[in-house]
Amino acid sequence: MNVHSGKYECTECGTCCRSNGALTVHRQIHSGEKAFECTVCSKRFTQSVRLVQHKRIHSGVKPYKCHECDKLFRESGDLNKHMRVHTGDKPYKCHLCEKAFSQSTHLTTHMRLHTGDKPYTCSLCNKNFNRSTHLQSHKLHVHNNRKPYECPYCGQLFKTSAELKLHVRIHTGAKPYSCSHCSDHFTRLSQLKTHLLKSHNEGTWLTCHICQKKFSESGNLEIHIRRHEGVKPYVCSECPKRFCVARELKVHQLVHSDVKHFCCGSCGKFFRNKDYVVKHFKKCCDPRIQLTGHNKQMMMMMMRVTSMN
Repeated sequence: MNVHSGKYECTECGTCCRSNGALTVHRQIHSGEKAFECTVCSKRFTQSVRLVQHKRIHSGVKPYKCHECDKLFRESGDLNKHMRVHTGDKPYKCHLCEKAFSQSTHLTTHMRLHTGDKPYTCSLCNKNFNRSTHLQSHKLHVHNNRKPYECPYCGQLFKTSAELKLHVRIHTGAKPYSCSHCSDHFTRLSQLKTHLLKSHNEGTWLTCHICQKKFSESGNLEIHIRRHEGVKPYVCSECPKRFCVARELKVHQLVHSDVKHFCCGSCGKFFRNKDYVVKHFKKCCDPRIQLTGHNKQMMMMMMRVTSMN
């Protein structure tokens, strides 16, 4: 009632607090005062409770435990959010497409698909993104050529540990994502989500507001809408051609290069494009050899080894 009555109202921003003590803490936001300092890293906080929570990063203490899966958390709020994984509760609903989310931040990010808002800008090429994670991924894949992660099976290099982890499943055959309705297993989470939508009608389709085409992944919907609107953010540095997605630009840039990295493991002929050598290999190799499973892995390894040499 103190909040509704405005008894303890901040004179700076109009925020109403429930007590005088809460108002005192709130005012520190405007004053910039941070009286509580971490003895390990010297980071400072406006509230003692924030310092207590921060110290758990250094100590590794996670006092909040999920009774369903025994996963541990540093803060009670994180545990509460996690419990929605087990309960399936999604209280945050989009009023435009009725897609629901377990966290308010996920809904905020989703709404940018409808509004077109892209608040994150790359400092190197001025490209805009609707998620900070997409900006980080863009910088890593477009502006960084380091590949520190090597596959122990074939030696292929990757920029992130996540890419390597996904690639290794090709060799091991691991399919960690299982359907709760049937016996199907999948290599990627996105494959499971698509399967649940198509086969079991579980989840929410994302619908294009222009042609009503449905998608299971927000990234695919974003690319689809770009094609409707004629947006082509990827520009070739050698010619004026523009493209909707980065992969199309990458394939196009091979036209300007005389380097042929990909070699047929059967006849030794070189190609600029990986897709071209795969098509060629199907015609060139013994027709009794099926380009699946282990044979496909061996072909890709032969292509890469020849290229490196």
